[in-house]
Amino acid sequence: MATRGSRSEKVKRIFQQFDGNHDGGLNREEMAALVVAVNPRVKFSEEQINAILDEVFRTYSEFIDGEKGLTYEGLLRTYDDGAGDVDRDFDALGLELKPEDNTGTSIAAEEASSSSIADERVMEPHKKQRTAAWAASPNHGIVFDDTWKLVDDLEILIKRLKSKQWKDGKLKNDNSDVYSEGWSRELGPSTEITDKRVNWEETGHDYAVFVKELGVLRSRADGSRSREEAFDGHMAIGRVLYDQHLFKEALVSFKRACELQPADVRPHFRAGNCLYVLGRHSESKEEFLLALEAAEAGGSQWAYLLPQIHVNLGIALEGEGMVISACEHYREAAILCPTHFRALKLLGSALFGVGEYKAAVKALEEAIYMKSDYADAHCDLASALHAMGDDDNAIKEFQRAIDLKPGHVDALYNLGGLYMDMGRYQRASEMYTRVLSVWPNHWRAQLNKAVALLGAGETEEAKKALKEALKMTNRVELHDAVAHLKQLQKKKLKGNGGGNGEEAFIIVEPSKFKSVGEKTTLRADLSTALDIRSFQRITRLNRCDVDQIKKEINETDVPMSYSGGVPEKSIRKASLEEILHRLLKFLKPETFIGAVKAINQKVLSVLDESESGRLDLGMFFAVLAPVCGGSPDKRKRIAYEALLWRPVNEGSSQIRKTDAQRYIKLLRAIYIPSQGASEMLEIHGEMDTSLVSLAEFTAMFDDPDWGFGIMSTLLKLEMGDRNRHGSHVCATCRYPIIGSRFKEIKSHFSLCSQCYSEGKVPPTSKLEEYRFKEYASEAEAVKDKCMWFGIHSKGSSSPAAS
Repeated sequence: MATRGSRSEKVKRIFQQFDGNHDGGLNREEMAALVVAVNPRVKFSEEQINAILDEVFRTYSEFIDGEKGLTYEGLLRTYDDGAGDVDRDFDALGLELKPEDNTGTSIAAEEASSSSIADERVMEPHKKQRTAAWAASPNHGIVFDDTWKLVDDLEILIKRLKSKQWKDGKLKNDNSDVYSEGWSRELGPSTEITDKRVNWEETGHDYAVFVKELGVLRSRADGSRSREEAFDGHMAIGRVLYDQHLFKEALVSFKRACELQPADVRPHFRAGNCLYVLGRHSESKEEFLLALEAAEAGGSQWAYLLPQIHVNLGIALEGEGMVISACEHYREAAILCPTHFRALKLLGSALFGVGEYKAAVKALEEAIYMKSDYADAHCDLASALHAMGDDDNAIKEFQRAIDLKPGHVDALYNLGGLYMDMGRYQRASEMYTRVLSVWPNHWRAQLNKAVALLGAGETEEAKKALKEALKMTNRVELHDAVAHLKQLQKKKLKGNGGGNGEEAFIIVEPSKFKSVGEKTTLRADLSTALDIRSFQRITRLNRCDVDQIKKEINETDVPMSYSGGVPEKSIRKASLEEILHRLLKFLKPETFIGAVKAINQKVLSVLDESESGRLDLGMFFAVLAPVCGGSPDKRKRIAYEALLWRPVNEGSSQIRKTDAQRYIKLLRAIYIPSQGASEMLEIHGEMDTSLVSLAEFTAMFDDPDWGFGIMSTLLKLEMGDRNRHGSHVCATCRYPIIGSRFKEIKSHFSLCSQCYSEGKVPPTSKLEEYRFKEYASEAEAVKDKCMWFGIHSKGSSSPAAS
């Protein structure tokens, strides 16, 4: 362990090594060279280097000497703050200490003076300077000299543990060089920390001994002369442990620091970072909220840290799946610090995540304007442009991201998807191949590569790619893809099209599709119901019992709002997201994000037509009820009660007819947009002041022309859309039929629900009129066939159907 004297001399030698123009400062170019040189095993991207330099030059601005750059004192301060290991960096550069420094003072003399009373007096001004830096910097500078002794002893313990675990082969992924021991720590928690973290073996004897000895150091900190010194000790211990990826132990220290000074922002902020890295996102969010509360109460003292607290709080919220709430904090960070390009990028990405593409493009373009080489921002901008249909510019942005970072997996994968959408299958397969070269176990890329090769006509290569995907995962969609491929091959052998450029189907106009029997669903109704069913699958709302909405109505206290001139119980989207989080608490965060996106695009966009950001909660509950789980009668009753809960109906046992009509209009506008809501206004446009009972409301709801009669078809899909029909495959898409099977009674081909709803038929069956009969299950089809031939279970016979 280097003493304070040799430590400063080593920093001086490192400084001199990179001060190429000998102007007494390290400019950005010289500082970049230093970061790269002391991390020889790390390949930094230009973006990472710039982020590190931005943080260093911003944090240590008081040590920046004009255009010269960071002074020697500034570099020494970075090491004092734990932003690097002096011994390690010195050794990595192959430097050696001179017998004397430039002032002629010998190292031995300096080392001897480092523990003397005289030296303490000499160090006093520097100690005061460190204290000032502590108050102005988010980096945890050390205030008390005794804390240095704790840090030195802790570093000895860590090196001892590392040497033992390294010797035993237990230490995995030792990437301690990756961040130069903390250059970019203040950028907040990111995937880089979790992807490249050191995995310590925590169950062995060596680790138990380390924890015991660490406890002794913590006791020393607790036994300090003052609360402030104890706080300083625990914060420093936590900082060193965090930098060494000992996150659980670091958390203990930061939590103790929180107890010592509850109103101090920094320990809450640091504890939040630890919890996030440990995957405890909910607890991380709570710590960041405490940090935010303390920072706002502390006035201007913590102004410098507020933007980063908002950013990290947003990241923690995203970890829980709360993307709309995260947007609010990214937006606040960008307002507080207009040059915070990372906050703008995160805002843009989050807006894209909830389907608000125009706003996402604006935020991402702003981030790129501030930082043109921001590869992640270019990638997300491309995705947003593709979602808006601007594919030409999307390709350019994806390519820009790949040029900046050739191994950018998201850009490569998403560009592959874009090429697939455009029918450029060969280019798509090339992109997926590049993804697999970076991430060999990316099964989705392997599956998509197989589909792209199939589209390009390379069937044998597609089969090989599918087999590779099957080795990676055993998911059911891969088995369906294999079955689909086999059907295509059979069809090709029979010469029925679908190969060598022949049409796989033709689309027939709706008037030529006729149904046989009352049970057969009309094509238009099925198309609408399938769209609603798809929405249910994405949101999982059908797994949410409608009684949960009743519970929310009873327990949610919403203040009255008069923003539209009419009293409403309205809330912000972020608050609505919290309610959805309770309703869909069984979802994983990534699935919940997809659910919120679908609800935002399909439901909230209609309810918040004015884009005020506030929604009528009663109306929201009412339009959600019909697609939740539960009996149809219960769904309608809860929708009625949600309307009754609204202020316009409060105090009455019935709802206003105009309110019921408005509800039906919104319901149809959301779930049956193709039929439009303007017709309702024409027919039901008069202002009716009468009241409607539950029975009358149900009649309005079930009206097949002007209500939500489509619900009966939706219920049929809910009950039977997992049914398989033996070996039957769809005559057009060639996939195994799941759900209802629609059989054409003259040509005897069968269609799946999707192809039937889209009017697709095989090109070999061209008829003037198509007549279909629906079978919900194979048993129903067998029964129908028996009746066709006059076979009855009781032995009686009847005339065969004509």
